[in-house]
Amino acid sequence: MTTMDFGKVAVLMGGRSAEREVSLMSGAGVLKALQSKGVDAHAFDPAEREMGELKREGFARCFIALHGRFGEDGTVQGALELLGIPYTGPGVMASAVAMDKLMTKRIWLAEGLATPTWRQVRSAADTRAAFEALGSPMIVKPVREGSTIGLTKVMSADQCEAAYALAAKQDPMVMCEQFIAGDEVTCPVLGTGESARALPVIRIVAPEGNYDYQNKYFTDDTQYLVPCGLPEGEEAAIQALVLKAFRTLDCRGWARADVMIDAATRKPWLLEINTSPGMTGHSLVPMSARAAGISYEDLCVQLLATASLDNA
Repeated sequence: MTTMDFGKVAVLMGGRSAEREVSLMSGAGVLKALQSKGVDAHAFDPAEREMGELKREGFARCFIALHGRFGEDGTVQGALELLGIPYTGPGVMASAVAMDKLMTKRIWLAEGLATPTWRQVRSAADTRAAFEALGSPMIVKPVREGSTIGLTKVMSADQCEAAYALAAKQDPMVMCEQFIAGDEVTCPVLGTGESARALPVIRIVAPEGNYDYQNKYFTDDTQYLVPCGLPEGEEAAIQALVLKAFRTLDCRGWARADVMIDAATRKPWLLEINTSPGMTGHSLVPMSARAAGISYEDLCVQLLATASLDNA
């Protein structure tokens, strides 16, 4: 497939989620990369333009560089299905499920995939009760948000009220999760079905172990180790786990799963899966792809080539 075969391409960026700022950075990078490869690509912000304009203006396919709700949660995917415009990344159901951390965990658990113990909470009192059950430290976060927005690592019971309030500000659905102490890693997947393949694992070493929004996108203090330097056999085991997690949710195109490795047992635990990962200068999928010999520009073209519809 040549870049001319793609037709007029919309890079969807911005949107209305709390991750709008990051999405604009991702979209700008993707747009520049596609244009450098001769693709007739144009920026399109669904927060500022009506989706129907995509059809009226003759766009043939979309690269989704939106993050979070109203972009990564099946809503935009559903609109594009109705418009009949192929798009990158997983379809409506997979996107909706993956955005909901609770639903994702329930499915993974049913399939025998390890994920940390959790509790859904509806109040500060529930959060305190979860803290008593899960122990310290405990993670409190919105169910349907990303980029660690609204997340708190709770060390004592007196932090529960503020942690719940911060998460609930982003999403009325809030969860508490057992904290796994150990190595933090992430692993992207490219492709669909049996042809999907896991890219190199990245080990993340953040300042004081705090991989928050600031350390993700706006500082150079976080270390990203690829090759990951894990003990022999662990990287392959994590790649196999992530591939199974990807296929279990019926993802296609691409995604990136986050995993914690228990320092004591070396057991990997799935945290979540991102179906429209970041494509900024600090983002992890391009970093892993580069380690596999795929340039940022070629990655963008490869992803665009996988654009499809659920029932195509």
